[in-house]
Amino acid sequence: MNEYAYEHEYDVVVAGAGAAGLNAALVLGRCRRRVAVVDAGQPRNAPAGQLHGFLSRDGMPPAALLAVGREEVARYGVELIQGRVDHAEAAGRGFAVRLAGGAVLGARRLLVATGLRDGLPPIPGVGERWGQDVLHCPYCHAYEVRDRPLGVLGTHPGAVHQALLLRQWSDDVVLFRHTLPLAGRDGARLAARGVRIAEGAVKRLVVDGARLRGVELADGRMVPREAVFVRPEFTPQDGPLTALGCARDADGWVITDGAGRTSVAGVWVAGNVADPRAQVVTAAGMGSAAAIDLHQDLVGEELALLAR
Repeated sequence: MNEYAYEHEYDVVVAGAGAAGLNAALVLGRCRRRVAVVDAGQPRNAPAGQLHGFLSRDGMPPAALLAVGREEVARYGVELIQGRVDHAEAAGRGFAVRLAGGAVLGARRLLVATGLRDGLPPIPGVGERWGQDVLHCPYCHAYEVRDRPLGVLGTHPGAVHQALLLRQWSDDVVLFRHTLPLAGRDGARLAARGVRIAEGAVKRLVVDGARLRGVELADGRMVPREAVFVRPEFTPQDGPLTALGCARDADGWVITDGAGRTSVAGVWVAGNVADPRAQVVTAAGMGSAAAIDLHQDLVGEELALLAR
C-alpha cells in the first residue's frame, strides 16, 4: 500500500454517515478500531420532519438523530470527514479510497453506506411537497395522515400495493391510475379493500400556500386530497463500488450475504445502498451486523499475519 501517498491510514473507512454508516462506526469505535467516516452531508430523509418506527427515537427529527450519532462516534475516536468518496480500488492488502478533491485514504477494509436516490415522477408539485404531504412509506408516515383523504399516484407498478396498504389508515383512499395498467385481479382487490380508482392522467398537484389541496387531472377535474403517496424509482448511490467490481443482481443492486459482505474481499455494504426497503432502524441494524463481521475479519487477518 506504499504506492499511494495517503493522508491517513485506517482499519476501516466508512462511506456515508446515515444510520447504517454511523452505527457501524459506533460498533467499530468501541472495538478500538481506527475508523474514518466520510460523508457529504446530504441524507436521503432530510425533507422529512420526523422519523418513525425506531424504538426510543419515534418522532425524532432525522437531523437530530444524525447529530447525536456523530457525537457518540466521536467519543470513541472515530474521525468524521466532510467530503465524498469518489473512487476506491484495491491496493496491497487493503484499499485506496479517493475523496472528491484528491485526498486519498488508506483502508484495510471498506464499508459503503451511501444510501440511494429517490427518482420522483415529473408531475408538478411532487418534488415541491416531497417529504411533507407527498410521501412514500406507509409505515413511516401513514399514521400522521390517518383518517384523511389520501391519494396514490399510479406512476409505478408498486402503486397498487401502496393503495391496498394505505386503506388500513384511512377510509378514503383514491388510486390515481395515471398511466398505470391494472393487471389481473388488481381492480377486484382494490374494490374489495374499498379503494376508489380515478381514471385519467394526472396533470399536477394543487397546492394552496403550504398545503396540498388535491390532484388535478388532465381533463380539468380536481380530486381533493390532503396527502398523496408515490413510489419513487430507487437508484443506489454506489459509485464507490463500481471500480471494485462487486457482483450485482438482475436489478443492478450489489449482492451481499447476511452481514453485508460483497463478492469482493474486504468490502461490505449496509443500509439503502444494498436494500431499498430498509428503514432507519433497519439500516442501523445492518450497520451493526456489518461492523461485527468486519472486526472479526480483521482479527482473522491479524492472526494469520502473526502465524507467518
